Amino acid sequence: MLFDQINKELELAERHLMVLKVVVKRGPIGILKLAEETGMPTHKVRYSLRVLEQEQLIKPSSHGAVAGDSVEQFVSDFEIDICDVISKAAHIREIGKPL
Repeated sequence: MLFDQINKELELAERHLMVLKVVVKRGPIGILKLAEETGMPTHKVRYSLRVLEQEQLIKPSSHGAVAGDSVEQFVSDFEIDICDVISKAAHIREIGKPL
């Protein structure tokens, strides 16, 4: 219960990253092909594309989604950002020992 929201957010982040990775590697790529390659339903792919476009990580083209202007910076910062998340989770783990 306490971690339900965190788990939902991590699942969303995972899904968005999977879509982004396919777009960067195979773009331009359409929704149906993305759904096929990721194994996700099209409505979830569509939502991830919208979120990624808002973050300027992808952009639409007439042939499908392609990498956006901010993707290079995102990739550059990814390791630092994910390490911060892992560090916070480790800190929370320590706080919870033993209750």
